[in-house]
Amino acid sequence: MVLEIVCFIFIARTNTMQGNDVMSSANSIAGQLYQKQNDVVYYFDLKRLNDSLVNENAKLRTHIARYSSLDTLKDTEVKKVIAKDDSTRVIRYANYIYHSARVINNSVSAANNYITINRGSADGIKRNMAVVSGTGIVGKVAYVSAHFASVLSVLSIKQQVSARLKDGTTGYIVWEGARPDVMVLKDIPQYVKVKRGDSVFTTSYSFFPADIMIGTVFRTELIKKNNLQLIYMLPTTNFRNLQYVYVAENKMQEERTKLEDSTKQHP
Repeated sequence: MVLEIVCFIFIARTNTMQGNDVMSSANSIAGQLYQKQNDVVYYFDLKRLNDSLVNENAKLRTHIARYSSLDTLKDTEVKKVIAKDDSTRVIRYANYIYHSARVINNSVSAANNYITINRGSADGIKRNMAVVSGTGIVGKVAYVSAHFASVLSVLSIKQQVSARLKDGTTGYIVWEGARPDVMVLKDIPQYVKVKRGDSVFTTSYSFFPADIMIGTVFRTELIKKNNLQLIYMLPTTNFRNLQYVYVAENKMQEERTKLEDSTKQHP
């Protein structure tokens, strides 16, 4: 046996056809073993990779929000020459910071569904902050502890969300408490043409950042007594498989809320 092994090694080390075949087979086996090893390591490292990607996405969202907060709207009736170094040529109307979080508990079958995330006041999370996913809206922060927060999902019969169609027509989104993959857009006039596949977005009227995708239309229904339409849509967020979310912190929300509350008290 020893002699056979020695002979096998000698053959493998030579440049003969048999030696090349042996080395080729050995390299193939070694490659397969390394691939299996890499797959195992990659599987157990998925959590760290996911966390890293989610954090990076949160930074990118914050970066994008910083640029989108520059109002470049031009007044076509009143013209004013503005110097290049004049910082007043833009108006900063919003400033969102996105905090990444992982979903550790979720419900979709109750009348008012809640989601628990692994971020709390120690991470800068506060009540009434908007929560979104990588594909759409999720809900609003309802309760906060030091290291956790409870989010009232948009799958709630007591929560409405301001929304708009692609032509700018606004209404509000409700969930009727049935299926987690169907929501209804209400208050849309009869004359507005809505087609299957049309997109629905958030507006700046709600607690969500504007222009976030909410869902796509799959059916419309006319209510003859008030000439309004019910727009049935499929939400872009998969609430049945929600793993990571982003908590959107609006740095100007407190000032806006105080102003609006004072206006209500002094009509």
